[in-house]
Amino acid sequence: MFLTITTTGTTDRPATDLGFLLHKHPDRAQQFSTAHGTAHVLYPEADAERCTAALLLEVDPVALVRRGQGKGRGGAPDAALGRYVNDRPYAASSLLAVALRSVFASAMKGQCAARPELVGRPIPLRIEVPALPARGGAALVERLFRPLGWSVLAEPLPLDETFPEWGDSRYVRLVLEGACELAVALRHLYVLLPVLDDAKHYWVAPDEVDKLLRAGEGWLEHHPEQRLIVGRYLARRQSLTREAMARLELERLAEADDAAVEEIDNAVDEEADTEEKPVPLAVRRREAVLGVLRSAGAARVLDLGCGQGQLVGALLKEGQFTEIVGMDVSMRALQEARRRLRLDRMPERQARRVRLVQGSLAYTDSRLKGFDAAVLSEVVEHVDPERLPALEYAVFGVAGPRTVVVTTPNVEYNVRWESLPAGRVRHADHRFEWTRDEFRRWAGEVAARHGYAVTFGPVGPEDPEVGPPTQLACFVREGGEEGVKGSEGTNGSNGAGAGAGVSGSGSGSGGWGRGESVGGVADGGHNGDIRDGQGIEAGDGNSGPGDSGSSGSPGSSGSGKAVAA
Repeated sequence: MFLTITTTGTTDRPATDLGFLLHKHPDRAQQFSTAHGTAHVLYPEADAERCTAALLLEVDPVALVRRGQGKGRGGAPDAALGRYVNDRPYAASSLLAVALRSVFASAMKGQCAARPELVGRPIPLRIEVPALPARGGAALVERLFRPLGWSVLAEPLPLDETFPEWGDSRYVRLVLEGACELAVALRHLYVLLPVLDDAKHYWVAPDEVDKLLRAGEGWLEHHPEQRLIVGRYLARRQSLTREAMARLELERLAEADDAAVEEIDNAVDEEADTEEKPVPLAVRRREAVLGVLRSAGAARVLDLGCGQGQLVGALLKEGQFTEIVGMDVSMRALQEARRRLRLDRMPERQARRVRLVQGSLAYTDSRLKGFDAAVLSEVVEHVDPERLPALEYAVFGVAGPRTVVVTTPNVEYNVRWESLPAGRVRHADHRFEWTRDEFRRWAGEVAARHGYAVTFGPVGPEDPEVGPPTQLACFVREGGEEGVKGSEGTNGSNGAGAGAGVSGSGSGSGGWGRGESVGGVADGGHNGDIRDGQGIEAGDGNSGPGDSGSSGSPGSSGSGKAVAA
């Protein structure tokens, strides 16, 4: 990719002042590394009357493919050949725009410490791009650049000079001439080169709105093709386009009123606005799962049925979790998770902590062995009931992590959803939804068969009649570390203290503490028998501990009780 910037001057104002503005000396050829190749800056001519700076970008096609991971035109996963054979190394695009911002960063910001008097002064410029993709043709090039004060030459390039009857290609040779501040001219190019190409080589994230508004300050809010520019620059992502258009309108109104944007956009006083926004149930679920994993001391974690990677992303934010594996049967979900997590741009040290793999929980998988914890968050209800034993064996029997966390909807709570018709499940793909008793019965049987103790807890606001919207079970392998404790029960006087967390633990003073433990040991003066995951016998003793999924606080002259499922 090639671009030249030329200016003319006089003895009093030599053209070589361009070197000061660009922060690149005319007597030297310099090169700079970019993410996708090498940028060279050189001056084919430099004297007092005429000075030309050239930016040559050598694109490494292999680096483009490796870093792109299927993003941008020519990088789609279903176009294997197109990933290597395309116009990216030759035609101006977002690659050249990024190189402009990287190599001429100070010039684009209008900074010149050596000659500050040069900044803000319009100078005669001629900018030439030999090959520019123009989706919309030469007419669109005119519509984009002419309102900015440029004299525009957009010469269509023939598809093949040997066969003129084939007509023109979608490329043009672009020449811009006019008097303009160099910083403003560079910002025009930075925005409009990828707009004309109508593609970007990287994923367009929300921070692209800020980049667009910074580069478009002073000209984009008044451009007649504003909507087209914003839509194409943001890769037609509707949410980002709406945000950018709203902010541009605020800037236009502020300028018309000769006021600051903050004075216009003052309908909400954040300091006075004390209304609490409800926390989404999905966020509550992740927080509950993370709390269990933290308490369990897990470092190596499996997210089974990871979907689009929301929990994997939350785990990555905490240094405790040193190895994270997300598994899902859907390749589409894994591709979306990879995009959301930005694995292709993640620092190497961080990337070593996470893997995304395809797999089915209906089959045993040796890759799942040896982990501290596994999470099945909103997964079991997507499995046909007749296949649940296979999932159970693959996770609890073969993989066998020390801790397993399972969350699933509580069907009893569905009556509280006004938008959910009676008798309907929450998601079209749900094969079933369990009541609290059904979930506890299933979890207790699984725990008994595979040597786990299981405790239960609510996720979300708990309704006194129908319970919480989501129910959580924490399985801890017996003989391993203690399960996750909830809040302690209150001291009882000939009464019962009940834990309200993931598992209960109570202490009695003249009474007894009560905690739920299914498939575990029934504590008391002596251990009770275990039959089908239920503590059958409660022993009386002078110092019997109250029950919990992990441990109970000792009572004083009381008796311990096992609570059946």
